[in-house]
Amino acid sequence: MDKDHPKVKFGKTGVLIINLGTPDSTSWWDIRKYLKEFLSDRRVIELNPIIWQLILNLFILTFRPSKTAHAYKKIWIKETNQSPLLYFTKSQSDKLKEKIGNENVIVDFAMRYGNPSIKSRLYTLQTKGCENIIILPLYPQYAAATTATVCDEVYRSLMKMRWQPSLQIVPHYESEPLYIEAIVNSINKKLGEINWEPELIISSYHGIPKSYFDKGDPYHCYCHKTTRLMKEKFNKIKIETTFQSRFGPQEWLTPYTDKTIEDLPNKGIKNLLVICPGFASDCVETLEEINIQARQSFLDNGGQNFDLIPCLNDNFDHIKLFQNLISKYL
Repeated sequence: MDKDHPKVKFGKTGVLIINLGTPDSTSWWDIRKYLKEFLSDRRVIELNPIIWQLILNLFILTFRPSKTAHAYKKIWIKETNQSPLLYFTKSQSDKLKEKIGNENVIVDFAMRYGNPSIKSRLYTLQTKGCENIIILPLYPQYAAATTATVCDEVYRSLMKMRWQPSLQIVPHYESEPLYIEAIVNSINKKLGEINWEPELIISSYHGIPKSYFDKGDPYHCYCHKTTRLMKEKFNKIKIETTFQSRFGPQEWLTPYTDKTIEDLPNKGIKNLLVICPGFASDCVETLEEINIQARQSFLDNGGQNFDLIPCLNDNFDHIKLFQNLISKYL
Protein backbone atom coordinates (compact mmCIF):
# COMPACT_ATOMS: atom_id res chain seq x y z
CA MET A 1 0.00 0.00 0.00
CA ASP A 2 1.16 3.51 -0.77
CA LYS A 3 2.70 4.99 2.39
CA ASP A 4 0.77 8.20 1.74
CA HIS A 5 -2.57 6.39 1.61
CA PRO A 6 -4.77 7.36 4.59
CA LYS A 7 -5.20 4.57 7.11
CA VAL A 8 -8.65 3.04 6.81
CA LYS A 9 -10.34 0.84 9.39
CA PHE A 10 -12.70 -1.78 8.06
CA GLY A 11 -14.35 -5.16 8.62
CA LYS A 12 -16.47 -4.36 11.65
CA THR A 13 -20.22 -4.29 12.34
CA GLY A 14 -21.88 -1.53 14.33
CA VAL A 15 -25.04 -1.91 16.38
CA LEU A 16 -26.87 1.33 17.20
CA ILE A 17 -29.90 1.39 19.49
CA ILE A 18 -31.88 4.62 19.14
CA ASN A 19 -34.32 6.15 21.61
CA LEU A 20 -36.48 9.27 21.40
CA GLY A 21 -34.20 11.73 23.16
CA THR A 22 -33.82 13.99 26.14
CA PRO A 23 -32.77 17.52 27.07
CA ASP A 24 -29.16 17.94 28.19
CA SER A 25 -30.35 19.49 31.46
CA THR A 26 -33.45 20.94 33.11
CA SER A 27 -32.47 24.51 32.23
CA TRP A 28 -34.96 26.60 30.26
CA TRP A 29 -32.61 26.95 27.29
CA ASP A 30 -31.78 23.23 27.07
CA ILE A 31 -35.46 22.33 27.31
CA ARG A 32 -36.29 24.89 24.62
CA LYS A 33 -33.55 23.59 22.34
CA TYR A 34 -34.82 20.03 22.72
CA LEU A 35 -38.46 20.98 22.15
CA LYS A 36 -37.56 23.02 19.07
CA GLU A 37 -35.81 20.07 17.45
CA PHE A 38 -38.57 17.63 18.42
CA LEU A 39 -41.52 19.82 17.47
CA SER A 40 -39.92 20.95 14.20
CA ASP A 41 -39.97 17.38 12.89
CA ARG A 42 -42.45 17.21 10.00
CA ARG A 43 -43.20 13.59 10.96
CA VAL A 44 -44.24 14.67 14.45
CA ILE A 45 -46.29 17.74 13.50
CA GLU A 46 -48.05 17.34 10.16
CA LEU A 47 -49.29 20.90 9.80
CA ASN A 48 -48.46 23.56 7.24
CA PRO A 49 -44.77 24.16 8.09
CA ILE A 50 -44.90 27.93 7.68
CA ILE A 51 -47.92 28.36 9.94
CA TRP A 52 -46.57 25.82 12.42
CA GLN A 53 -43.17 27.48 12.70
CA LEU A 54 -44.88 30.78 13.53
CA ILE A 55 -46.97 29.11 16.24
CA LEU A 56 -43.98 27.15 17.52
CA ASN A 57 -41.54 30.05 17.77
CA LEU A 58 -43.93 32.81 18.85
CA PHE A 59 -45.99 30.89 21.38
CA ILE A 60 -45.03 27.30 22.23
CA LEU A 61 -41.28 27.84 22.62
CA THR A 62 -41.96 30.92 24.72
CA PHE A 63 -44.26 29.32 27.29
CA ARG A 64 -43.91 25.53 27.18
CA PRO A 65 -40.22 25.15 28.19
CA SER A 66 -40.99 26.32 31.75
CA LYS A 67 -43.77 23.75 32.15
CA THR A 68 -41.67 20.98 30.63
CA ALA A 69 -38.65 21.91 32.77
CA HIS A 70 -40.84 21.68 35.88
CA ALA A 71 -41.83 18.14 34.90
CA TYR A 72 -38.26 17.06 34.19
CA LYS A 73 -37.02 18.44 37.50
CA LYS A 74 -39.36 16.06 39.32
CA ILE A 75 -37.78 12.97 37.77
CA TRP A 76 -34.21 14.11 36.98
CA ILE A 77 -31.48 11.85 38.40
CA LYS A 78 -29.49 14.31 40.48
CA GLU A 79 -26.67 11.87 41.32
CA THR A 80 -25.70 11.49 37.67
CA ASN A 81 -27.25 14.76 36.41
CA GLN A 82 -29.15 13.08 33.60
CA SER A 83 -32.66 12.09 32.66
CA PRO A 84 -33.88 8.55 33.39
CA LEU A 85 -34.26 7.95 29.66
CA LEU A 86 -30.59 8.74 29.02
CA TYR A 87 -29.52 6.71 32.05
CA PHE A 88 -31.42 3.60 31.00
CA THR A 89 -30.61 3.84 27.28
CA LYS A 90 -26.90 4.04 28.07
CA SER A 91 -27.24 1.10 30.46
CA GLN A 92 -29.09 -0.90 27.80
CA SER A 93 -26.24 -0.20 25.39
CA ASP A 94 -23.61 -1.23 27.96
CA LYS A 95 -25.41 -4.46 28.85
CA LEU A 96 -26.03 -5.32 25.21
CA LYS A 97 -22.34 -4.72 24.58
CA GLU A 98 -21.55 -7.37 27.20
CA LYS A 99 -23.79 -9.83 25.35
CA ILE A 100 -22.82 -9.32 21.70
CA GLY A 101 -19.94 -6.85 21.62
CA ASN A 102 -16.46 -8.01 20.62
CA GLU A 103 -13.54 -6.80 18.53
CA ASN A 104 -15.69 -7.06 15.41
CA VAL A 105 -19.06 -5.86 16.79
CA ILE A 106 -19.30 -2.34 18.23
CA VAL A 107 -22.44 -1.45 20.23
CA ASP A 108 -23.51 2.15 20.82
CA PHE A 109 -26.62 4.27 21.36
CA ALA A 110 -28.08 7.51 20.01
CA MET A 111 -31.08 9.78 20.40
CA ARG A 112 -33.40 10.96 17.66
CA TYR A 113 -33.56 14.39 19.30
CA GLY A 114 -30.84 15.83 21.50
CA ASN A 115 -27.56 14.13 22.33
CA PRO A 116 -25.85 11.92 21.39
CA SER A 117 -27.19 12.53 17.91
CA ILE A 118 -27.75 9.84 15.30
CA LYS A 119 -25.41 11.62 12.90
CA SER A 120 -22.53 11.77 15.39
CA ARG A 121 -22.85 8.11 16.36
CA LEU A 122 -23.08 6.90 12.77
CA TYR A 123 -19.92 8.81 11.88
CA THR A 124 -18.17 7.40 14.96
CA LEU A 125 -19.09 3.84 14.00
CA GLN A 126 -18.03 4.42 10.41
CA THR A 127 -14.64 5.83 11.41
CA LYS A 128 -14.12 2.81 13.68
CA GLY A 129 -14.37 0.57 10.63
CA CYS A 130 -18.01 -0.48 10.68
CA GLU A 131 -18.86 -1.49 7.12
CA ASN A 132 -22.26 -2.76 8.25
CA ILE A 133 -24.52 -0.99 10.72
CA ILE A 134 -27.59 -2.47 12.39
CA ILE A 135 -30.16 0.02 13.67
CA LEU A 136 -32.62 -0.86 16.43
CA PRO A 137 -35.24 1.87 16.97
CA LEU A 138 -36.49 1.43 20.54
CA TYR A 139 -40.18 1.64 19.59
CA PRO A 140 -42.01 -1.70 19.84
CA GLN A 141 -45.06 -0.38 17.95
CA TYR A 142 -44.30 1.30 14.61
CA ALA A 143 -45.54 4.83 14.00
CA ALA A 144 -44.49 7.37 11.40
CA ALA A 145 -43.73 9.87 14.18
CA THR A 146 -41.33 7.48 15.92
CA THR A 147 -39.79 4.61 13.94
CA ALA A 148 -40.06 6.34 10.56
CA THR A 149 -38.44 9.57 11.72
CA VAL A 150 -35.50 7.57 13.13
CA CYS A 151 -35.08 5.99 9.70
CA ASP A 152 -35.34 9.41 8.03
CA GLU A 153 -32.52 10.80 10.16
CA VAL A 154 -30.35 7.72 9.58
CA TYR A 155 -30.80 8.05 5.81
CA ARG A 156 -30.10 11.81 5.90
CA SER A 157 -26.84 11.13 7.72
CA LEU A 158 -25.78 8.45 5.25
CA MET A 159 -26.47 10.80 2.34
CA LYS A 160 -23.51 12.94 3.47
CA MET A 161 -21.07 10.04 3.91
CA ARG A 162 -18.44 9.45 1.26
CA TRP A 163 -18.03 5.80 2.27
CA GLN A 164 -21.45 4.54 3.25
CA PRO A 165 -21.77 1.39 5.37
CA SER A 166 -24.43 -1.14 4.48
CA LEU A 167 -27.53 -0.67 6.58
CA GLN A 168 -30.03 -2.98 8.26
CA ILE A 169 -32.92 -1.69 10.33
CA VAL A 170 -34.64 -3.94 12.86
CA PRO A 171 -38.42 -3.61 12.36
CA HIS A 172 -41.11 -3.05 14.97
CA TYR A 173 -41.49 -5.86 17.49
CA GLU A 174 -44.93 -5.38 19.05
CA SER A 175 -45.71 -9.10 18.87
CA GLU A 176 -42.30 -10.67 19.46
CA PRO A 177 -42.78 -13.53 21.97
CA LEU A 178 -39.79 -12.42 24.08
CA TYR A 179 -41.24 -8.90 24.25
CA ILE A 180 -44.65 -10.10 25.41
CA GLU A 181 -43.00 -12.49 27.87
CA ALA A 182 -40.88 -9.67 29.29
CA ILE A 183 -43.96 -7.47 29.82
CA VAL A 184 -45.90 -10.27 31.54
CA ASN A 185 -42.89 -11.01 33.74
CA SER A 186 -42.78 -7.35 34.77
CA ILE A 187 -46.47 -7.47 35.74
CA ASN A 188 -45.95 -10.58 37.83
CA LYS A 189 -42.91 -9.02 39.48
CA LYS A 190 -44.94 -5.97 40.51
CA LEU A 191 -47.77 -8.16 41.83
CA GLY A 192 -45.22 -9.88 44.06
CA GLU A 193 -44.12 -6.52 45.49
CA ILE A 194 -47.48 -4.99 46.44
CA ASN A 195 -49.76 -6.05 49.29
CA TRP A 196 -53.08 -5.22 47.64
CA GLU A 197 -55.14 -6.74 44.82
CA PRO A 198 -55.46 -4.68 41.59
CA GLU A 199 -58.90 -4.61 40.03
CA LEU A 200 -57.65 -3.39 36.66
CA ILE A 201 -54.45 -2.86 34.67
CA ILE A 202 -54.33 0.14 32.33
CA SER A 203 -52.00 -0.45 29.39
CA SER A 204 -51.12 3.12 28.40
CA TYR A 205 -49.43 3.93 25.10
CA HIS A 206 -48.24 7.29 23.78
CA GLY A 207 -50.99 8.75 21.62
CA ILE A 208 -50.92 10.15 18.11
CA PRO A 209 -53.44 12.52 16.48
CA LYS A 210 -56.44 10.64 15.13
CA SER A 211 -55.83 12.27 11.75
CA TYR A 212 -52.56 10.30 11.46
CA PHE A 213 -54.50 7.09 12.06
CA ASP A 214 -57.08 8.14 9.46
CA LYS A 215 -54.25 8.62 6.94
CA GLY A 216 -53.18 5.00 7.42
CA ASP A 217 -50.68 4.96 10.29
CA PRO A 218 -50.79 1.41 11.74
CA TYR A 219 -49.72 2.42 15.26
CA HIS A 220 -53.19 2.09 16.83
CA CYS A 221 -53.50 -1.50 15.58
CA TYR A 222 -50.03 -2.47 16.83
CA CYS A 223 -50.82 -1.15 20.32
CA HIS A 224 -54.02 -3.16 20.52
CA LYS A 225 -52.15 -6.20 19.21
CA THR A 226 -49.64 -5.93 22.04
CA THR A 227 -52.42 -5.67 24.61
CA ARG A 228 -54.25 -8.65 23.10
CA LEU A 229 -51.11 -10.77 23.31
CA MET A 230 -50.56 -9.60 26.90
CA LYS A 231 -54.09 -10.74 27.77
CA GLU A 232 -53.47 -14.15 26.20
CA LYS A 233 -50.43 -14.65 28.44
CA PHE A 234 -51.85 -12.94 31.52
CA ASN A 235 -55.55 -13.37 32.29
CA LYS A 236 -55.58 -12.89 36.06
CA ILE A 237 -56.61 -9.23 35.89
CA LYS A 238 -58.54 -7.27 33.26
CA ILE A 239 -56.34 -5.11 31.00
CA GLU A 240 -57.58 -2.04 29.10
CA THR A 241 -55.75 -0.01 26.42
CA THR A 242 -55.56 3.80 26.66
CA PHE A 243 -53.49 6.57 25.06
CA GLN A 244 -51.58 9.35 26.82
CA SER A 245 -49.58 12.53 26.21
CA ARG A 246 -51.89 14.32 23.79
CA PHE A 247 -50.85 17.78 22.68
CA GLY A 248 -52.87 20.60 21.12
CA PRO A 249 -56.60 20.97 20.43
CA GLN A 250 -57.12 18.22 17.84
CA GLU A 251 -58.55 14.78 18.60
CA TRP A 252 -56.04 12.06 19.43
CA LEU A 253 -56.40 8.31 19.76
CA THR A 254 -58.92 7.41 22.45
CA PRO A 255 -59.66 6.50 25.15
CA TYR A 256 -57.42 9.07 26.84
CA THR A 257 -55.35 7.74 29.74
CA ASP A 258 -55.83 10.76 32.00
CA LYS A 259 -59.61 10.90 31.57
CA THR A 260 -59.96 7.14 32.00
CA ILE A 261 -57.94 7.07 35.22
CA GLU A 262 -59.79 10.10 36.59
CA ASP A 263 -63.16 8.38 36.06
CA LEU A 264 -62.26 4.90 37.34
CA PRO A 265 -63.00 5.48 41.06
CA ASN A 266 -66.53 6.61 40.17
CA LYS A 267 -66.96 3.28 38.36
CA GLY A 268 -65.93 1.31 41.44
CA ILE A 269 -62.27 0.73 40.50
CA LYS A 270 -60.29 1.66 43.60
CA ASN A 271 -57.09 -0.35 43.07
CA LEU A 272 -55.17 0.26 39.86
CA LEU A 273 -51.96 -0.78 38.15
CA VAL A 274 -50.65 1.05 35.08
CA ILE A 275 -48.11 -0.27 32.57
CA CYS A 276 -46.63 1.59 29.57
CA PRO A 277 -45.50 -1.12 27.10
CA GLY A 278 -44.68 1.30 24.28
CA PHE A 279 -41.83 2.96 26.18
CA ALA A 280 -38.48 1.15 26.18
CA SER A 281 -37.24 3.23 29.12
CA ASP A 282 -38.87 5.12 31.94
CA CYS A 283 -39.01 8.80 31.10
CA VAL A 284 -40.95 11.99 31.79
CA GLU A 285 -44.09 10.46 30.21
CA THR A 286 -44.09 7.47 32.57
CA LEU A 287 -42.49 8.85 35.72
CA GLU A 288 -44.07 12.30 35.81
CA GLU A 289 -47.20 12.10 33.67
CA ILE A 290 -48.32 8.68 34.96
CA ASN A 291 -46.64 8.03 38.29
CA ILE A 292 -47.11 11.58 39.61
CA GLN A 293 -49.96 13.30 37.73
CA ALA A 294 -52.17 10.28 37.01
CA ARG A 295 -51.55 8.82 40.47
CA GLN A 296 -52.63 12.07 42.13
CA SER A 297 -55.71 12.32 39.93
CA PHE A 298 -56.75 8.75 40.74
CA LEU A 299 -56.32 9.22 44.49
CA ASP A 300 -57.99 12.66 44.50
CA ASN A 301 -61.05 11.16 42.82
CA GLY A 302 -61.48 8.37 45.36
CA GLY A 303 -58.96 5.71 44.38
CA GLN A 304 -57.23 3.78 47.17
CA ASN A 305 -54.16 2.07 45.67
CA PHE A 306 -52.17 3.01 42.56
CA ASP A 307 -48.85 1.77 41.22
CA LEU A 308 -46.84 2.01 38.02
CA ILE A 309 -45.17 -1.08 36.61
CA PRO A 310 -41.70 0.09 35.50
CA CYS A 311 -40.72 -0.01 31.86
CA LEU A 312 -38.48 -2.90 30.87
CA ASN A 313 -35.52 -0.50 31.08
CA ASP A 314 -32.25 -2.42 31.41
CA ASN A 315 -33.61 -5.57 33.00
CA PHE A 316 -32.45 -9.04 31.94
CA ASP A 317 -35.53 -9.85 29.83
CA HIS A 318 -35.21 -6.62 27.85
CA ILE A 319 -31.54 -7.12 27.01
CA LYS A 320 -32.33 -10.71 26.03
CA LEU A 321 -35.00 -9.36 23.67
CA PHE A 322 -32.57 -6.86 22.11
CA GLN A 323 -29.97 -9.58 21.68
CA ASN A 324 -32.51 -11.80 19.93
CA LEU A 325 -33.73 -9.02 17.63
CA ILE A 326 -30.21 -8.00 16.59
CA SER A 327 -28.65 -11.47 16.33
CA LYS A 328 -30.77 -12.19 13.22
CA TYR A 329 -28.73 -9.55 11.38
CA LEU A 330 -25.26 -10.31 12.67
